[in-house]
Amino acid sequence: MLAIDCAISGLGVAVVRDGACLASLREEGRDQAARLLPAVASVLRDSRLSRNEVSLIAVTVGPGSFTGVRVGLAAARGLAVGLGVPLAGLVTTSVLKAQAVARDRLVVAAIDSRLGDWFCAIGEEAAPFAATTAELAERLRGRASVIVGPDVGPLAAQLAAAGVDATAEVASVDPVVVARLGLGSGVEAWRVRNESEGLPRPLYLRGVSVTLADGARRTVD
Repeated sequence: MLAIDCAISGLGVAVVRDGACLASLREEGRDQAARLLPAVASVLRDSRLSRNEVSLIAVTVGPGSFTGVRVGLAAARGLAVGLGVPLAGLVTTSVLKAQAVARDRLVVAAIDSRLGDWFCAIGEEAAPFAATTAELAERLRGRASVIVGPDVGPLAAQLAAAGVDATAEVASVDPVVVARLGLGSGVEAWRVRNESEGLPRPLYLRGVSVTLADGARRTVD
């Protein structure tokens, strides 16, 4: 199967068969729209698989960067339709939680929204939410936690300063984990879900922040 991630920053692509990674690639930087499909072609070539051997595509649907989520999901939807295979949509925070190493603590996934708060998901709670550092501290008070995600060092330090027992695990989304989580439900289960619900949609926790011609910023739905 093929896995794609562009949800936070940069891009990640992996090809996995029976849970084993055949090839993967992770690139940082912008311009995912221009670089994603060449990256997919490169990883397929390195895996020695043809496009027709792909049985499932998995993609992160958010929360994260508005542009990144749309680029990754649009490419994944197009490939799934073109290849006639199911598309698995994975929540970004769920992928990050699955990557956590410190299982003796409450696992908290956190993604910097770049707007003064964080997209978070706590423990077994499936639904992500947006919270300021102070709001997150209140929810975690009294619980030893590990904060997982990109650039979470400062957040863990601020939580610790607020009296929360928090440590950081800095991690980008691993496309191999995206693939394995997608495979966990089974190819046919995703096919049935796509047929009944349609292809996965982006998961946004707020409207889009845009910059107007006069330099002012506003949020639109």
